[in-house]
Amino acid sequence: MRPCLTELRLSAFAGHRRAGFPLGPLTLFAGPSGCGKSTALRAYEALARLGAGAPLVEALPDPVACVPDRARPDAQRRRGFRIGCTVDGPEGPVRLDVAVQVEPELRIVGERLTASGLVLLETALRDPGRRAVQAAWHTAGTSPVTRAPLPDDRLGTALLPLRVAGKTDGQRRVLAAAEQTVVALRTVFACDPRPERMREPVLMGSGRLLPGCDNLADVLWRTRAECARRHAQLVTAVQAGCAGRVTDLVSEPAGDGTVRAMLDRGDGTRTDLGRLGDGELRYLALALVLLTGPGVLDVDVPGEVPDAIKVLTVLADGLDRALDPRQRTELLRLAARMCTRGHIRFVGAVSDASWTGEVPGVTVVHLDA
Repeated sequence: MRPCLTELRLSAFAGHRRAGFPLGPLTLFAGPSGCGKSTALRAYEALARLGAGAPLVEALPDPVACVPDRARPDAQRRRGFRIGCTVDGPEGPVRLDVAVQVEPELRIVGERLTASGLVLLETALRDPGRRAVQAAWHTAGTSPVTRAPLPDDRLGTALLPLRVAGKTDGQRRVLAAAEQTVVALRTVFACDPRPERMREPVLMGSGRLLPGCDNLADVLWRTRAECARRHAQLVTAVQAGCAGRVTDLVSEPAGDGTVRAMLDRGDGTRTDLGRLGDGELRYLALALVLLTGPGVLDVDVPGEVPDAIKVLTVLADGLDRALDPRQRTELLRLAARMCTRGHIRFVGAVSDASWTGEVPGVTVVHLDA
């Protein structure tokens, strides 16, 4: 079984309170502007960054925006938020819940990892004057739990593989649950294609595809040479979403070390990507993301985990932005086909989901303003 998130919980996060959202292989948050679609994806991305080992200050670029609306500070002037998720996998459903204090200092003040009703890890802030939380994890040996301090700016679950010896059955259970959670969180790619950045030539060898798809032309140069089958699938997808005839998608290097992407029209004519509309460029970029994988995308993948149990989760806020009805339907169909294979999951946000009924297998989470 491939570890994957099946529920996102926003107990108290921005405008969400006591909210639990089911996540299928292909999930769309739908609703009008201001209903919290982007907020839900931001919470997912924050959990992913924490699971990858990032400190709070990197995982939450704007922590004050995560504090619930109208939240009042307590007697110690503290305000914060609570988020969590459920990860399914070989160990069954594993729940992770995190409480974050934003004011007066940004820190994790509580964390709980549970499975089958058993608390595997629990942390709490005992001394506000210390930059540490007191952690207790399940041992089931001569002592029922092991206690130790953990830093208050990192997710304790992500640190457990470095702290737990794995000598007892209880410790091995803790490790298995923590690793399942971390694997699911670390294979997340938040993608928001920026057409204005995709029109210019880029340096060759710029690396994996960036979240804004700035270096699309260089990645196309790589994928066309490395995987002819997937490149052919991408060309087929582009034919369905771009105007005019398309027979190939190519990248041409320039003499200055840059590369530029073009559509081959099959009659000797090539159209520079800089001439395409915003919708065509966003469609092309998202199709490329769906047809590639962790080795091509800028995503933190645990190297010690076999590919057979990894699942890439793509987050796409504003999925339908600038897309016409044909493009958004074709893109959703492509996402549905890729998600049925089991190695990729997709979570997006759209303003209106009335058109998604044309595509089977879509979980729609309706939000109200």
